[in-house]
Amino acid sequence: MWIQRSKAKVSGFAPISIRVTIDGADTEISLGEKVEPRYWDVKGKSVDKDDTNYKKKNRKITEALVDLERYFDSLALQHDFVTPQMVKNVYNGKPAIEIKVDHEKVERAKTTLLNCFDEFIERFEKLVKSKKRSDGTLRHWRSTKRKVKSFLIFKYKLEDISLKDISPTFGDEFYDYLTIDAEKTVEDPTAKNNIKKTKQIIKTGVKKQIIPSNPIANFTCGGDQKDVPPLEYHEVLKIYNKDFGIERLNEIRDSFIFQCFTGFAYQDIYALSPENIALVGLVKERWLIKDRGKTEVSEQVPILPIIDELIEKYKDHPKCRARNSLMPIDSNSNYNGYLKEIAVICGLNRELNTHLARHTFADIMLNLGVPLEDVSKMLGHKSIRTTQRYCRVFPSNI
Repeated sequence: MWIQRSKAKVSGFAPISIRVTIDGADTEISLGEKVEPRYWDVKGKSVDKDDTNYKKKNRKITEALVDLERYFDSLALQHDFVTPQMVKNVYNGKPAIEIKVDHEKVERAKTTLLNCFDEFIERFEKLVKSKKRSDGTLRHWRSTKRKVKSFLIFKYKLEDISLKDISPTFGDEFYDYLTIDAEKTVEDPTAKNNIKKTKQIIKTGVKKQIIPSNPIANFTCGGDQKDVPPLEYHEVLKIYNKDFGIERLNEIRDSFIFQCFTGFAYQDIYALSPENIALVGLVKERWLIKDRGKTEVSEQVPILPIIDELIEKYKDHPKCRARNSLMPIDSNSNYNGYLKEIAVICGLNRELNTHLARHTFADIMLNLGVPLEDVSKMLGHKSIRTTQRYCRVFPSNI
């Protein structure tokens, strides 16, 4: 026990400290009390009575010595070897053996590609819960992250990679993996879409000033778009007029026809309810109005007679009543699976899916003379350039 005269303040008060020594090793513990050197009893290791607060200070010295002895005895029962630092840690309310955190390593972990994916997906999940983003889009982001992880293991034998270590060839290598080397390869548009998402994640590193620029910024994710030729009008009628004799197929047929004449995507027709029917204009036309799940852009479509018939047909259907929906839509996988059956039965030499109905609607509207801008609004597109991909002129018009 001693006072640190070298650390005395201008006022003349010096801090009281305790030195803990064990097997030649020692450490110092500040008692949190100060005393003027002239009132310190060096031999008695206590504060003289001339100090106005001598009782309080001496009591604290006594308590500290008793506590340190108690902490040492307790530690000796728990550990084979006790150090002065361990005693000091416990005295200060810390674990006896502190685990040193490598803060630099922690910061490096925050700047890895997959960690950036996790942060983005975590934010996206909150947007999905608040109905501001689509759950389907969230699944796409999770899928891209899994593909990136598989690529890192395949190409670099790494579980993750620092943004600073991503080279300009990363995009090309990832593309080759997705289209050539992966266990389950994907088509060109899907591969580029995954790389587009990855570019977006890497870009967050630029915003956070982790990296000066996006190393794969020059990888072109646009270009060729997979051509989705819509159904011919006679093919739509063939499906519409076919009685399959099986209730589940007839319901899928009607749902598909509903899509062909409204342009709603699967998740949007699934969520359509009577509340989405609105009366528009002076003559109070019945329209379907709903914010598209993928883009949050409002889709506004007039209810054509064929759609009116389908809404009336299914208004008392058990599924529609239970979900407060307009159509008895099944799960997306079942829906597309049943559409394959319908294509075979109808003798259509092509694959039917829910997105094809959306293309078919756009094709019908455009060839009926509806302006491109209006069709874009009906489809809930953010950009008219997206709608232009749906353009096709009927051979009969030519």
